[in-house]
Amino acid sequence: MEHPSDIGFRAYGKDLGEAFENAALALFEIMTDTGKVEPREEVEVELEAEDEQALLYDWLDRLLYFRDAEGLLLSRFEVEVREEGERWRLRGRAWGERFDPSKHEERTAVKAMTYHLMEIRKEGDRVVVQAVVDI
Repeated sequence: MEHPSDIGFRAYGKDLGEAFENAALALFEIMTDTGKVEPREEVEVELEAEDEQALLYDWLDRLLYFRDAEGLLLSRFEVEVREEGERWRLRGRAWGERFDPSKHEERTAVKAMTYHLMEIRKEGDRVVVQAVVDI
């Protein structure tokens, strides 16, 4: 997705969980070639938010935390999203490995998530999520 100063992406899925999984993959593709990131370590994420967009933001922001705090590059994701009353809940798992400069290409550094141009919509039989990251 074109953006004048940051990087945006769109991700698709048959449901919200799969779209969130693909958004996470797109996020890490900005930073490295995820095809070279092996699923050696697993992290679990449980989140709650007031709406789908806040949940998407929190999900991707938490994954950036694992990258920043633990040096983890992630390449495989499983996400379940459900609406419970007036709240949205996410249970997810992600797999990857610690950054190794001899193995992992360094692409663009992502500083943070943004709400700028964030969108979640249904298109026919698929869900589309769109996000922009601060680089």
